[in-house]
Amino acid sequence: MDKEEKTAVGIDMKNFALAINQIAEEKEIPKEKILDTIEQAIAAAYKKDYGKKGQIIKAKMNPKTGEISFWQVKLVVDKQMIYSEEELEKMKAKEIEPKEEGSFSALADAKEGAFKKAMALEEKKVRFNPEKHMMLEDAQKIKPKIKVGEELETTLEARKDYGRIAAQTAKQVILQKIREAEKESVLLEYKSKEGEIISGIVQKIEGRNIFLDIGKTLGLLIKEEQVPGEFYRPGQRLKVYVLKVEESPRGPIIYLSRAYPKLVSKLFELEVPEIASGQVQIKSIAREPGSRSKIAVSSNEEGIDPIGAAVGQRGTRVMAVINQLGGEKIDIIEYSDESEKYIANSLSPAKVLEVKILPKNKALVLVPEDQLSLAIGRDGQNVRLAAKLTGWKIDVRMPEAEKEDEEEKVQDKRGKRGTKKGKEKPRTEKAMEKKKPVETQAIEDKEAGKAKKEE
Repeated sequence: MDKEEKTAVGIDMKNFALAINQIAEEKEIPKEKILDTIEQAIAAAYKKDYGKKGQIIKAKMNPKTGEISFWQVKLVVDKQMIYSEEELEKMKAKEIEPKEEGSFSALADAKEGAFKKAMALEEKKVRFNPEKHMMLEDAQKIKPKIKVGEELETTLEARKDYGRIAAQTAKQVILQKIREAEKESVLLEYKSKEGEIISGIVQKIEGRNIFLDIGKTLGLLIKEEQVPGEFYRPGQRLKVYVLKVEESPRGPIIYLSRAYPKLVSKLFELEVPEIASGQVQIKSIAREPGSRSKIAVSSNEEGIDPIGAAVGQRGTRVMAVINQLGGEKIDIIEYSDESEKYIANSLSPAKVLEVKILPKNKALVLVPEDQLSLAIGRDGQNVRLAAKLTGWKIDVRMPEAEKEDEEEKVQDKRGKRGTKKGKEKPRTEKAMEKKKPVETQAIEDKEAGKAKKEE
């Protein structure tokens, strides 16, 4: 019989261990955490059936044998750490008069508030509870070397039979703790992925919000982080940028983005080994999502062409990024420490004749007549992206227009000088203009008078 009982226990523990391993793998939660959760649930069930109100009961289970031990924890205190009966009576008796006359309940609330306030003033002191606390003198009888503030553990009788309510309590505790551990695991995992790109599948569309299945949970793609003109359908696989991860009562919220500029650089890191290794560096990005992007690249090693590395053989690398972005155009330009050269490169594919650096972070760019529309771009997009990329305010003009502007400035200066010399003339003309209307009015009055006499 003994052998049969041992075998039965062994089979139960084997199944129990398999169940723990299965939960740990599925939820990606450490086994120790699951075991700790089960111990808390068993302790809660024990307290429900055999414990008393206010008790702190802990349980420890041996995962190999299945044996469970229970103990009660009490805090060791002395007289200075607890409220005396007189202090408790004073705090209960202390009254605070309400500002306005109220009912008995208002007065009771005021008394309760006063009691809580008094309790908060002396946080170090506790209200003695024999189920939670033990006086130092009594504790030293059990454990002579124990000190104030330490915890005393008292072994409790092990129990195997639990009622239906206790079993339900244990089940609820286990499920709740596993959910909490799962949420924490998801939060930590995706918090570490902030600033990275991940792959997701469109799960559902609710209004303007898109929810993507990103593995353990759903990620949120709000309208502001979507690409204008891009359509999403359930089952569609997308590369998304993990913008930020926030904790909420319902669980972690993972905010995703398709419009963030760094999505472009991260896609290039995936496609271009030189960028991933650091041999080629992306210095700056300017993006208008869904339409066009410009990236400035530079080489950290001699002999490596940064533009060639980013474009790839026959444009395979850049085309892979373009396809991930839904056909968005990408201009790859070479970065330069020289502002003039960098600004000229940024207006690619337009050819630049000259770049003049002006005060207040402004730059004047001269281009041939046939390159003007290309340099400005449709609706000014090319020059606008170049300005974002370089950080300079760029003014694109033709050489002829620049000469005309200079001539106009010279004429304006001469005109100002002429007005200074001939100040008297304008004044005389203004005076004559003021007199003219008066004389004209007098002549008209005389003619009107003659006409009346003749009648």
